Amino acid sequence: MAKGSKDVLSEIKKRTGKAISPSAVNKLAGKVGPSTLSNETELRKLIKSVAAMAKVNVSESTVNDIVKAVKASGMSTSSMESVIKMMLKK
Repeated sequence: MAKGSKDVLSEIKKRTGKAISPSAVNKLAGKVGPSTLSNETELRKLIKSVAAMAKVNVSESTVNDIVKAVKASGMSTSSMESVIKMMLKK
């Protein structure tokens, strides 16, 4: 797992007190394709899956903010890290 990815997992644990295993992230990531990020319904499912994995409640307004940010970001993987960090600040 890349250093940036480990930093995100560390940040999640720091802010929520809940650890997410790299293997769980890899399993979920294996199911994600380019169409997941371009299809709003699939993106919402992904956000909710990540929140469930982290055992964090994510409000509908936060989901809306994340969807909006992903669409505005051009959906690159580097910008996804910023979206995750935004989600943790809510």
